[in-house]
Amino acid sequence: MSAPPVSATVLSFEDARRVVEEQAALIQIEVQAGGRESVDLLAAPGRALAEPVLADRDLPPFPRSTRDGYAVRAADLSQIPVTLDVIGEIKAGEKLERIPANIGSGQAASIMTGAPVPTGADAVVMVEYSSQQGKQVELTRGVVSGENVVPRGAEARQGSVLVDRGVRLNDAAIALAASVGKSRLQVYKRPRVAVLTTGDEIVAVDATPGPTQIRNSNTYSLSAQIQRAGGQPVLLPVAPDETQALRQLIELGLRSDLLILTGGVSMGRYDLVEQVLSEMHAEFFFTGAKIQPGRPIVFGKCDPGVPTREKPVTYFFGLPGNPVSTMVTFELFARLMIEALAGQSPSKVRFLHARLKGDIRIKTGLTRFLPAVLSGEFENSEVELVPWQGSGDIAATARANCYVVLPPDREKIPAGEWVPVMMR
Repeated sequence: MSAPPVSATVLSFEDARRVVEEQAALIQIEVQAGGRESVDLLAAPGRALAEPVLADRDLPPFPRSTRDGYAVRAADLSQIPVTLDVIGEIKAGEKLERIPANIGSGQAASIMTGAPVPTGADAVVMVEYSSQQGKQVELTRGVVSGENVVPRGAEARQGSVLVDRGVRLNDAAIALAASVGKSRLQVYKRPRVAVLTTGDEIVAVDATPGPTQIRNSNTYSLSAQIQRAGGQPVLLPVAPDETQALRQLIELGLRSDLLILTGGVSMGRYDLVEQVLSEMHAEFFFTGAKIQPGRPIVFGKCDPGVPTREKPVTYFFGLPGNPVSTMVTFELFARLMIEALAGQSPSKVRFLHARLKGDIRIKTGLTRFLPAVLSGEFENSEVELVPWQGSGDIAATARANCYVVLPPDREKIPAGEWVPVMMR
């Protein structure tokens, strides 16, 4: 018996994104209560932290000089120039017994960047304003108390949170972990993301396509995007345009943490994804978004039918089959769910802005994400559309380094106007 027709729910871009954000927030709570693993610090970049990194001591652990120069009492430099007695030299990592016990009035210590500022000194005069002769130095510039000195604990106090749970570990976070002696970190496990490409016209990348066939590019572009988002791609065979075979592969894909399908979600006779999912009693959050490219995107959840599985449902996305649509809708929607499944804190869509290089004329009604090139430098950035032949034009997208984001209520945007830009 055929499944009942799926009720069409086509949302604006903002509303569709909000629906995914809400579901991602629920998923993140479940993930952060569950699986984690310990990894070596060098294997941690890109992973989501499962427990906070705390300061094991004050940072810095001593008042630190930020300049090469002379540690002084600022009050001694009220009259310039001034000559002070040099009572020592302090380098970074200097042994404690070699650091002057106190800088008294009329005294100074030569000091290097990163070295501890001795007791009594409250500022550092840069070496550029000094002239040392023997055991005396003439200083030609005054300082205020605290100048060129980072106080002890100014960056963090012992026990304070340096990197919080749910943060995706970048180079700075790795440096912080190393600075407090963390050679291993607790991170959340990478989610397994099944990729299922559909369509009789799709052949393997190493096959010779027939006159009406195309090679399978979507599986590989999605795999790259999934890995960048923090997931582990699980590649399924290409599904033919036949309901029973498609259902079997969907059931297999639902055993992963997330299923991403491409193709089969439009209105054609052989677009069977929604029909099969409906027969499996899937819940659809929306069946389209008012965007270009990518309008037929589908988002929902379905019981995978595996009794031993911990989670009762698996979320899925049905992405349009045209390659550019697949890439754009992944970035706008699917990436957020993968980040949540990887334990990351929810992220927002953020756009840059640049001046438009040439006029753009469009039809109203859809939020558009069109391949473009951002050029220029410093504050003189400008952006222009890449000539393209629609959402199947991979070559145009490969030439682009961003997407221009155009609102649904504008027919013409003149050159020189500032427009939102989403980087690729």
